[in-house]
Amino acid sequence: MIEVPTRNSLPLLPLLALTTAAFITVLTEALPAGVLPAMSADLGVGESAMGQAVTIYAIGTALAAIPLSAATAGWRRKRLLLAGVAGFAVANTITAVSGVYALTMVGRFAAGVAAGVVWALLAGYARRMAPETLQGKAIAVVMAGIPLALSLGVPAGTFLGELAGWRVTFGVMSAIAVVLIAWIVATVPDHPGQRDGGRIPVRRAVTVPGVAAVLAVTLLFVLAHNILYTYLATFLQRAGLGARVDAVLLVFGIASVLSIVFIGARIDRELRALTLGATVLVGVAAAILAVQAGNALLVYVAVALWGLGWGGVPTLLQTAAGNAGGEAADTAQAALVTLWNAAMAGGGVVGGVLLDAFGPGVFPWSVLVLLVPVLVIVAGARRHGFPAGS
Repeated sequence: MIEVPTRNSLPLLPLLALTTAAFITVLTEALPAGVLPAMSADLGVGESAMGQAVTIYAIGTALAAIPLSAATAGWRRKRLLLAGVAGFAVANTITAVSGVYALTMVGRFAAGVAAGVVWALLAGYARRMAPETLQGKAIAVVMAGIPLALSLGVPAGTFLGELAGWRVTFGVMSAIAVVLIAWIVATVPDHPGQRDGGRIPVRRAVTVPGVAAVLAVTLLFVLAHNILYTYLATFLQRAGLGARVDAVLLVFGIASVLSIVFIGARIDRELRALTLGATVLVGVAAAILAVQAGNALLVYVAVALWGLGWGGVPTLLQTAAGNAGGEAADTAQAALVTLWNAAMAGGGVVGGVLLDAFGPGVFPWSVLVLLVPVLVIVAGARRHGFPAGS
């Protein structure tokens, strides 16, 4: 039975189905990092080569989001969402059964393409299912799948991989995707695509006041985050916490969940203030790590502040893109997905260059450098993008 929202309520069952879709998307992307040695040994390649399973996923997402969104603009939204989730089921099954590195990478690229479809849909779908005054909160519910995947899904998947083998873990994700398909069929309402398949081109969407500001903030903020997050284990080794990476990530994950709960309760009234606050929190965390990396207690404090700042950023930026985009909201959000994943891949590349040139101590300073223009852009976008009074 499809749940219909009232003026002051959210349709939780269908929104939680979208949350689960976000959860599967992030878990599929991040899980190889947790079972990397086992995958590497089983497929007979080095760990650096196996690590590209994450990179090729991000590339697939970045390449697919805009062109597939344009090609499927006329599709009914439920049909497209089901196709994306089915793509995860197929891609994770390929990964689970493949004994050849090349085929595994094909599966990972296909999973990234499915993610491009799903990510471009989620925020707009959530907005359509919610009353106008609760649209930001609806997006927050859906985006909770991101910190939940990172704080609970990846550790659980890693444990299951050690217990039963990494192939079982990917098989379980395929099974979850199949269950999610049934959940979507039963509870998620359908919506039409755009008339005549018409979709506002990216170049035109970027000219909509506020959209360029949101996209610029997305690129810089995500790049800053991923330079440090990708090489966090390396940075912690320098700080003498190399054996506590799991504990540090747990603190980050818990703080991220708290962040999205806090932001979800306020985003429809305080988008601008929350975005400024998130930027400042991550900046303070980076400053602490830059000057006090040798103090274990302060490292944990910094990581907690980082999680509190970062956890709600996907929700804030998706909401800002949708608000600024207006009729071009779907295109703006597809462009955001592309830039997000390009910045994720770029974080690994830029971070690697910085590591070779300056060592791990440079990572927090690079975060600070990138967050300065983020703060300037958000503060300056008072009329559009991050308007005052929002």
